[in-house]
Amino acid sequence: MTRIHDPYAIDGKIAAPDELHDIVIVGAGPAGLGAALEAARAGRQVLLIDEHPVPAVLAGHDVPYWFGARATAALQAPERLIETLVENEPLIADCFEAGVDVRLGTTAWGLWRNREACGALPRAMLGLSDGQKAWTIGYERLVLATGARDCALAFAGWDLHGVMGALAFDTLVRRYDAFAGRRVVILGSGALALDTAHLALEHGIEVAALIEVRDAAQGDAGGLSVLTGHSVLRAEGGIDGVERVIVASADGAEHGIACDTVIMAVDAVPAIELAEVAGASVVTEPLRGGAVIPGGAGEVLPGIWLAGAATGLTGSRAAAEAQGRAVMALALGQEAMLPHISDDFDRMAYRSDWLRALVATSPDTTLVCQCEEVSRADLIGVQPPQYLSRSAHMAGRSLCTLLEDGPPDAEQVKRLTRAGMGPCQGRRCREQVSLLLAMAANLPPKSAPRGNWRVPVRPVPLGVMADWQENAAMRAGWDVWFGIATQWIPYRDIGTEEEARKLATIGGSGHL
Repeated sequence: MTRIHDPYAIDGKIAAPDELHDIVIVGAGPAGLGAALEAARAGRQVLLIDEHPVPAVLAGHDVPYWFGARATAALQAPERLIETLVENEPLIADCFEAGVDVRLGTTAWGLWRNREACGALPRAMLGLSDGQKAWTIGYERLVLATGARDCALAFAGWDLHGVMGALAFDTLVRRYDAFAGRRVVILGSGALALDTAHLALEHGIEVAALIEVRDAAQGDAGGLSVLTGHSVLRAEGGIDGVERVIVASADGAEHGIACDTVIMAVDAVPAIELAEVAGASVVTEPLRGGAVIPGGAGEVLPGIWLAGAATGLTGSRAAAEAQGRAVMALALGQEAMLPHISDDFDRMAYRSDWLRALVATSPDTTLVCQCEEVSRADLIGVQPPQYLSRSAHMAGRSLCTLLEDGPPDAEQVKRLTRAGMGPCQGRRCREQVSLLLAMAANLPPKSAPRGNWRVPVRPVPLGVMADWQENAAMRAGWDVWFGIATQWIPYRDIGTEEEARKLATIGGSGHL
């Protein structure tokens, strides 16, 4: 069979990457730094990129962490933040000395590779941006040490300034030296919450209380006091944000705790965005933190390795660094033993217990998606947000009517309610939306429906994206690349009898 070449097809028109590198590592946490140092020790050329320090505008949108407007004005001075970051993370300086090309403040927003239904790329490539420009790089080996992100769960008043995530707190305190609070209440009592409490105390920040909805602390609290069997009723505050949090004991007794910050430290979520958009399969494993890439640390796609918290790894910085070094050794074809990490704690069940407790103590008008102003009632009722008009026929729509057609679909609900469509890209609502849909459908947490990640996996200004230069070949025939027969007439048919036949079938003009 003779293959017909379509001169207007996209094949061969995508520009080659702007840069080529032997080894690229995304993420300068312990795992990424360990991988970079291992590769440099082997004499390889290494590019290490990290989005920190993040611009103030992204922190304002709670990307990549839930910063909760508790950063100081230091975020307005990126040069100073870079110096602070390097000072507070000695392994970055070690990478500089080892000859690693370290680029801080650089965001990886896309990852593409040829695979089924995608074969037009000149090679696998990564999309980067420094806030001023966007470009692509090619690689031979790519290690994704993208870490984790905050798990946000809603309660009354959680949209006040000063309600934030544990990873954001760690970043502002440990890496940026830019935390604006003085007295914190921590939600949770597992390893993440306890580490957060110790970090606060080490830096002279008062810990007013640790709150736990279960009847026992979920980790070794040591000398820390944990209010077990307590529910969070609401956060209260004024123009400057949180001033107190109101909690209730199991017998219903309420009392307020003065604070300027509430830290959600129930769990962290593996950051699998880049791996997913590159085509990696995703599974739900409650012990590893929910939606994860099968297999964990190691090669997850041809030429792409995963390491660190992105695999669901929890534990010490030393364990993450060791895993990063081992993954890099494997990527270089060397023998290495991945550190064995075992954990029998069901993280999704713990999230679910917390969410059920918060749902029981907060009104249905509590916002689930802050960006799009979608309340819990709107979500379960599958209604558009309040700022959009609602027609009469929408009143009869609810999750129950959708369930008549099958299990809940997170992507369908997102389109109908706009929950998750805001500038934070669902980072504040993704997990709770998933669990709320599971609860409403009487599904176990492991079966909770999940949404998908799409490029760009970080908010990138359109002006930065538009600055990318497209050549004439790419611009030619762009409108027929999609091949939508009912919308476009292929160029080869314009002016022929085939065009007339298709127009008669469509019933109107098929081209501009």
